Amino acid sequence: MNLGMHKGTTLRRVLLSGGVGLLLTAAAACGGSDEPSDDPTLTGAPIKVGLFNPDKGAVAVPAVKSGMDAGVSYVAKELKGVQGRPIVVEACSVDGTPESTIGCANKFVQEGVVAAFDGFNLSSSAGIAILEAAKIPLIGQIPFDQTTGSAASGRVYLGPPQASFLIGALQGFKAEGKKSATLTLVDTPASHKTIDTQLKPLAGALGIKANGLYYSPTNPNFSALAATIASTKPDVAGLIAAPNASTCIQLIKNLRSVGYKGDIFVAACMGFIKSDPANAPGATLYSSVWLPGTEKHAPKEAVDNLKAATEYISKTSGPADFYAYAQFATVVDFAKALSAGSSSGELTGESVLSTLKGLKDFPTFLGTKITCGKEKSPNCTTQMLLFSVQKDLSLKPVTGDWITPAPEIMATIPGAS
Repeated sequence: MNLGMHKGTTLRRVLLSGGVGLLLTAAAACGGSDEPSDDPTLTGAPIKVGLFNPDKGAVAVPAVKSGMDAGVSYVAKELKGVQGRPIVVEACSVDGTPESTIGCANKFVQEGVVAAFDGFNLSSSAGIAILEAAKIPLIGQIPFDQTTGSAASGRVYLGPPQASFLIGALQGFKAEGKKSATLTLVDTPASHKTIDTQLKPLAGALGIKANGLYYSPTNPNFSALAATIASTKPDVAGLIAAPNASTCIQLIKNLRSVGYKGDIFVAACMGFIKSDPANAPGATLYSSVWLPGTEKHAPKEAVDNLKAATEYISKTSGPADFYAYAQFATVVDFAKALSAGSSSGELTGESVLSTLKGLKDFPTFLGTKITCGKEKSPNCTTQMLLFSVQKDLSLKPVTGDWITPAPEIMATIPGAS
């Protein structure tokens, strides 16, 4: 379904993004292997995987590790592992720099992992050559590094490309009659690339004038940023992506304090709904998976899976945000795909990659059906969900269904289709 062509679609006061991946940073350090499940029925040899984990630094995202841990626990206890084999995670911290990714990639090679989970890593492309040489596939939900997302070799992403979310939002702006947008990102090389190579040309293709601004990752001045944004008098203002609720809440507060009355676009801010429930109704949130609050509208199987995911994520120390649920779903889908594959022969990086690329109409845990193995794209789908926050704070799909961003625009982006 094309959002721009769907009558009645409404982008209300605030647009919160769960998908455009641009802002994760963490300090570079590698941790030891997590313990496998203590479930005595899992007697098979452990399956060791790596995780590029953005858990430290100026803009840490602890929910990634929480989702990974919860997913591994769910696989062990509910699915009885992968054909009786537990998953063991070698987590290694990254800070968004190529150096940290290279260090972790080398660590994964030394540890003999059969797959490396991307973990929404901004600099994942720096490790691809190392991983491919060792025949270790890179697995994820959304490639936050555009270079990684521009090619298909040696990698599989079970969700849509980040361009899907940006195009979907811009289509929504267009459908609402919006003609201008001023959006901001944390000041990193990846952010500049996103604004220069995606935001501006894609907005232009849809007839929207777009401006891009940046804020410091270590000492952001949201008051000054809000004043600068408001001075451009855009129809839509805000963030393209954000790592935590604090960032978007501060920007919203400052935009309103300087008198901005237009629509606000805020990314990855599920926490905004709980922190400011009075202003949450009418907000819009998009995602690659069904999220808590969608139970009234999600398919029954997704509702049941959400309940299970919430139970396991709640037992971890991290926040239960988009990143937690997306990472949880990625781990579970990984395990289910391997369990459904051939049980003969040794499990290797090559066999893992072949199994995942061979998925056809595969029903994902919290998402849509996917088909992987595209020649030019590492992503198994382009579809995404767009929700509006209701008066009771539940989330309702704006279009009533999954949204397929305009194929003709997606085709102009390397690796997006």
